[in-house]
Parts: sequence; C-alpha cells; structure tokens
Amino acid sequence: MSLLLHISDTHFGTEQAPVVAALEALARERLPDALVFSGDITQRARPEQFEAGRRLCDRLGIRHMVTLPGNHDIPLFDLFTRATQPYRRYLASFGPRLEHTLVTDDFFIVGVNTTRPSRHKNGEVSPEQVLRVARELQGARPRQLRIVVTHQPVDVYRAEDVHDRLHGAEGALLAWSRAGADLVLGGHIHLPYVMDLMRRPEPLSRPMWCVQAGTAVSSRVRHGTCNSVNLIHWKPVPPGEPRHCLVERCDYRPEAGWFETAERQTLALAV
Repeated sequence: MSLLLHISDTHFGTEQAPVVAALEALARERLPDALVFSGDITQRARPEQFEAGRRLCDRLGIRHMVTLPGNHDIPLFDLFTRATQPYRRYLASFGPRLEHTLVTDDFFIVGVNTTRPSRHKNGEVSPEQVLRVARELQGARPRQLRIVVTHQPVDVYRAEDVHDRLHGAEGALLAWSRAGADLVLGGHIHLPYVMDLMRRPEPLSRPMWCVQAGTAVSSRVRHGTCNSVNLIHWKPVPPGEPRHCLVERCDYRPEAGWFETAERQTLALAV
C-alpha cells in the first residue's frame, strides 16, 4: 500500500502555528510516500513566505514531492516583477521547473501550471499543456495510480464556484480521461470535495475523479469548513482486476490539536 499526502492553499503569511505543527505530526504518524502541494503556498508571494513553505515541506520529510504555484504565488502589488519575472520567487524555493512529472513504482503524477499573471486569480490550461499531459499519461504503467495536478478546480458542484473553474477544463478532462488519468487534484477555492466526473451532464468515457483539498494551515478557512488535507491510499492490483483507491480527508480539530479522519471514500477506477 502506498500513501500520498495532498495539501493546498497554505497561504504562508496567514498560517496558524498549531495547525502547522499538527500537519507535521500527521506526516510523522502516517509516513506518506509522496506529497502533492497544489498551489497558493504563500499569501503575497514574499520571499520569507516561500521560505516558510519550503521549510514546512522539508520538515514533513516526504521523499517524493510535486508542487505547483497558485495565483497567490505571483506578486500582486509588485507590478514590475509580476510583468517581467512572475515566478522568480516561487522558483527560488521550489524550482527549477514550474511543471514536472513524478514517477514512482506506484504513482504517475503530472503537474500543470494553470496560473496566468494576466488573469489575476483565474486559471487556464492551454491546448499545448493538455496535449503534453495526455502524451505523458500514455507512458504510465498499469500498476501506477495516474494523477494530474492543477491549482484551480477542473470542475465544481456549486453554482457560486463556476467562475473559479479552470478555463479550458472541459477539453482537458476529455483528453486526460482518454489518456488514462484516474484523478485530478486541485485546490484554490478552499473547499474539500470528491466529484465523480462520470456523473456530470456530459460524462467522460471512463471513470475519473476530481479531488479537491481545503486550506491546509491558513486562517483563511471558508464555506463553514476547517483546515483539512487529503490522504490518498493506493494498492496496485493484477492486470484486469478492479482498481480503486481510497481518499481520506483529515480535518484539523482545535480542541484536540490534531488532524483527525473526517471522511473516507473508496473511488472505483477504470480497469
């Protein structure tokens, strides 16, 4: 059994020290094999905020890691840097690339930079990115859980979140599903949920799931939720047998000072 920790929207600069400590304790207890950090590491893209995010990742002690910038990781008020070197501070702590693919025995994880300095908070996936991800996914092995990571959500279930949906998501979902993706992980709206993409008005050709993370450690909780992270459990099966993974949402409980299991969902995947 392999375990992946999915965190998002830490917004360093607004982090809560007890929640950060609890996240570190969760990692020590569960010992994840991989970490996915789906953006908005910082609140205002300041060097000290990126450094704090990097120190957290180092303290988590997880061997394999995929990170992405979020819209908050591009300077907002420093207009010159935003226009000329929008990712310089992110890359100084989390470089050398904005996008990379992590391949382990059990995971095939493709990161997609969906931020655009010209779009402020909204995200976009380009046709070139869609094609690149699809081509890479086709190289995955049958035993691997195939994951795409974006910052903005590829789908939403609340009408009030439609404006935050990733631009270009519809074409991306169709292409990535055909290429074999199992999960698309994201954040941005600080609302954790798991969405069956086969149950949309326009279902996909094969099972695929949208898995969203809430804010991991920031005080910027929304929608009546709390700080939360996801743990994704995966066990490869012999070819032809039913595939599934388990998504465990862990919520921070202030009264306990700990992340506790709030929900567990078993997701049926394509064979």
